[in-house]
Amino acid sequence: MVTLLRKLFIKNYQDVQDPKVREKHGILASCLGIVINALLFIGKILVGIFAMSKSIISDAINNLTDFLSCFINLVGFKISAKPADKKHPYGHQRAEYIAGMIISFIIIALAIILGYDAITTLINKEEPPTYELYSFIILGVAILVKLFLAYLYYFIGKAISSESIKASMQDSLNDAICTSGVLICALISYFIKDLYWLDPSVSLLVAIFILYSGIKLIFETASPLLGVTPDENLIKQIEDDIRSYPNVLGIHDLQYHSYGHLKTFITLHVEIDGYMDMFHAHDLIDNIENDIAKKYHLSITIHMDPIDTKNEKLDEIKLQISDILLKINKLYTFHDVRLVAGPTHTNIVFDVNIPIEDKINDDALINMIKTEIKKIDNTYEAVIKIDRSIS
Repeated sequence: MVTLLRKLFIKNYQDVQDPKVREKHGILASCLGIVINALLFIGKILVGIFAMSKSIISDAINNLTDFLSCFINLVGFKISAKPADKKHPYGHQRAEYIAGMIISFIIIALAIILGYDAITTLINKEEPPTYELYSFIILGVAILVKLFLAYLYYFIGKAISSESIKASMQDSLNDAICTSGVLICALISYFIKDLYWLDPSVSLLVAIFILYSGIKLIFETASPLLGVTPDENLIKQIEDDIRSYPNVLGIHDLQYHSYGHLKTFITLHVEIDGYMDMFHAHDLIDNIENDIAKKYHLSITIHMDPIDTKNEKLDEIKLQISDILLKINKLYTFHDVRLVAGPTHTNIVFDVNIPIEDKINDDALINMIKTEIKKIDNTYEAVIKIDRSIS
């Protein structure tokens, strides 16, 4: 069903790396969400008003927030598809996250209003609602429609790797559960009269659920704006591909920056034989950059690090540094080792790479390594830089 919709409305629907194709997927998902949630809101609000049911009205408002979410997502996808300009050289793809942030504040505001109304109804002990058969039919249909929408969001979100659409999928599942609770409440009230507290209590629970969804959405949309850790599998694939090239001796200092799903920048260092012809080395780096950029649809810049492969003393010192770091923490690695010999001492210059979440103090770690290197040879002076990276 989802594939059929994609074929009908999206030309070249399988080329999801094309920004225009991705935009059309987002528009399709948003438009379907707008239509479905608008119909659900109208149906539920009418039932809620005729039955005087706070819980159904709250559930209808929940669908209204989904309608607004889809509408703002639609605007977000349209803005994010705009090309880069002078003021926004990295494009507009983060507009998708800003749209989600706006949605979250609207949801929270509505949740507070609904919660307040439910509490005042409980305090005033208002008359319980009266339900008709059509009330249960509409709620049942709403549950099935929401499950279908979740199914649709799942496949479109997975196809284009959209966090906002994936979040909408989870939201639709939560809505189906929420409406199921309202339906159970209505059935109980239909058979057991004078339970004045049941309907506003469920309405309050729905308001709390909406509030939770709004707060959760704030964190989900704020993280990409602040910058998040990239997918580990993606980084591993890129590193493995680069290591597979002949004459690549190692890689380090990989940095990842994302301005949206299709606007990713990577920088890293590639180690090669320092005695290799410079023109050949430059050609190798160019080929790697072009191949990786084309395969993964990103921008990549590689810094070339020459390695002294003929210095036997350097190999010996590398083994000693490796032993030192292994004793401190097996996750620590090092790179860019150079020897600068003088009449009274020899500087050993190198970088130590540690996990970004490691709590050790940089100065303390440097002193630990320097102390161990001094034990090897008192004339050695370590010059160390600590790197905290994602790989």
